[in-house]
Amino acid sequence: MSACYNDMNYGTYRQANMAINSLDELIEITPGVRSGQPRIAGRRITVADIAIWHEYHGWGADRIATEFELSLAQVHAALAYYFAHRDDIQDSIKQEQSLAEAIRKANPSLVIERLRGQ
Repeated sequence: MSACYNDMNYGTYRQANMAINSLDELIEITPGVRSGQPRIAGRRITVADIAIWHEYHGWGADRIATEFELSLAQVHAALAYYFAHRDDIQDSIKQEQSLAEAIRKANPSLVIERLRGQ
C-alpha cells in the first residue's frame, strides 16, 4: 500500500498536498462591502442572498453554484453559516425588505403612475 493511503501518514499527506478550506476562508465580513454582511469570500454574494435563493426560491446548492459560478463548497459554507446564524440572517433579510418597500413607496414608478392615470 502506498504511503499516501496509509492511515498514519494520511493526515500529513493531506496537509501537504491538498488545500483545506475552512468556513473562515470561504465566508468573510468586510465593513463597507455589502453593508458588512457575511458573504462569499472575494465575491459580493451574501449569505442572505444564498439563503433567499435556497429557502424562498427552492433552489438547490447545485443550481446556485451553476447560476453564480460558485463552488459547491462556497454554497454549502454559506448555507452552514446561515443555519448557524439563522435568526440574525432572517432579521437582516426582513430589514432589507422593509427598506426596499419604503424606497418603493417614496419613489413610485412613473410607468405605474401613467398606467393608473389612463
